[in-house]
Amino acid sequence: MITKRIIPCLDVKNGRVVKGVNFEGVRDVSSPVELAKFYSDNGADELVFYDITASVEGRALFTDILREVASTIFIPLTVGGGINTLNDFDRVLKCGADKVSVNSGAIRNPGLVYEAAQRYGDQCVVLSADIKRVDGEFRVFAKGGREDTGMEAIEWIKRCVGNGAGEVVVNSIDTDGVKQGFDIEMLRAVCDAVNVPVIASGGAGCVQDFIDLFHKVPDIDAGLAASVFHFGEILIPDLKRTLSSEGINTRLI
Repeated sequence: MITKRIIPCLDVKNGRVVKGVNFEGVRDVSSPVELAKFYSDNGADELVFYDITASVEGRALFTDILREVASTIFIPLTVGGGINTLNDFDRVLKCGADKVSVNSGAIRNPGLVYEAAQRYGDQCVVLSADIKRVDGEFRVFAKGGREDTGMEAIEWIKRCVGNGAGEVVVNSIDTDGVKQGFDIEMLRAVCDAVNVPVIASGGAGCVQDFIDLFHKVPDIDAGLAASVFHFGEILIPDLKRTLSSEGINTRLI
C-alpha cells in the first residue's frame, strides 16, 4: 500500500509566511524558518515553499530565506515562485531544494518542463497548476491565480507530464482557503489523466477532509494544506494517527 504524504505549504511574501482565501486577502502568519523547522520536527512528510509574488512582480525568488529553511529541515523540500529558466532551477537547487515547482514559467515557455527534466531528471520537476472553473471548464490560471490563460487544465497537465513533469500539484482556486473540503471532482479528473504522483491542494478545513480525500480519490498521493496547519487547527501527528485508524497508510513518528 502506498504511503500517503501530508505536506504543509509555506506561502511566502516579503520574507513572511502568509495565507489568504481564494488566492486573495493575505495575512501574516509566521517566520518561514521557524515554521519549517516546526513541521520538520512534527511529522510532515515534505514541505512546499512558494514565493507567491515572485512571478507577478517579475523577480527572482528569495534565496537567502530559502537557504536558511533548507538548512533547518530534514524532509524533502519543493520550491516554487519566479521559476522561468533553467538558471532558476539551478539556483534554487543549489540553495537546498530537492524539487522545483514551475507554474507561470511553464505557461510562458512550455519547453521549460522538458528542458528541466532532461537536465535534472523528471523527479525534480513539479508542475504546479492553479485551476479554476470558468463556464463549466477547468481553466489554468497564471501569476498566482490572477490571470486566466484560457487553457483547459487537464490537457495542459497531460502535456506537461508528457514533457517530463514528475509530479503535479493541483491547486483549486475555487476551494483555496475556504475550508470546505478538497476539490474531489477536479482531483479525480487529474488522477485519471496522468500516471505520476498528484498532490491535492486547496480546501482542507478539518481532519475529515483528509479522510474524504484519500478515500474518495484513492489514486491521490498527498494532501497539501496551509492555514489549518499554521494556526494549529490540525496537528499533523494527530491527523496521521486518525488516518491510520481509518485504514489510510501514513508515515507515523
